[in-house]
Amino acid sequence: MSRKLGAILAGLCVLVPALAYAQTPEVKEKPAMYSYVSMWNYPRGQWGAVAKDRANDQKILDKVVASGGIVAYGNDVNLVHQPDGFSHDDWWSSTSLAGVLNVLDQFYKSNSTISPLLVSATKHSDLIFVSHHYNWKPGSYKDAYTRGASYKFKPEVQEEALGMLNKNLFEPLFEKLLAEGTIVEWEVDTEAVHTEAPGTFWVFYISPTAEGLDKTSAAVREVLKASPLSGPAFDSMVDWTAHRDYLARTNAIYK
Repeated sequence: MSRKLGAILAGLCVLVPALAYAQTPEVKEKPAMYSYVSMWNYPRGQWGAVAKDRANDQKILDKVVASGGIVAYGNDVNLVHQPDGFSHDDWWSSTSLAGVLNVLDQFYKSNSTISPLLVSATKHSDLIFVSHHYNWKPGSYKDAYTRGASYKFKPEVQEEALGMLNKNLFEPLFEKLLAEGTIVEWEVDTEAVHTEAPGTFWVFYISPTAEGLDKTSAAVREVLKASPLSGPAFDSMVDWTAHRDYLARTNAIYK
């Protein structure tokens, strides 16, 4: 490979041949899934209060899941901290933009958005993702692990490149791991409301155990052995200076 990768999801991507320029059939996309992600940085002394605040939010989220307004929700605790990063995030997903915004509206009306905990945050940011490539096993997952990474295509790479990556790499790999129980959810996201540069995409998967992260790494290595020349091809597609990784402990419910 033409560079040393700092994380396993970077390894996932460098397995791909020159897909951006290949002729492949059109990728069959799933209906859009929108996710609202609210990220916070709380002073360490406030971390103990996060669980209590989230319990209050859960009452609203459980009702919306039961009514079919959203298909999933959860929260994360970041495990790899950065001076300018976030310590926690909360999220929920729906098959419509209205679905995620209606939940946000309920939080505003309940005044939970001005709770003492949120007011104490030293940093806050929101994202709205949309995905057409995803899957999960329904259930409730506590203290699982979310592994994620963001990438940015170079300007000359065609928009179809992400669809080719999904068809030829992400879907076959993650669907196999999902069927085996190594992971319980995966998705490839772009922004529905752009707060990052165009051409950016995110890859996430959730493993119920830390061992599942190792199993995923092993699966990636096996694929890498079968395609040892594909690293330079992916290097030519992405701007590596924009690449970032993410690892968190996760509580999540998927309908």
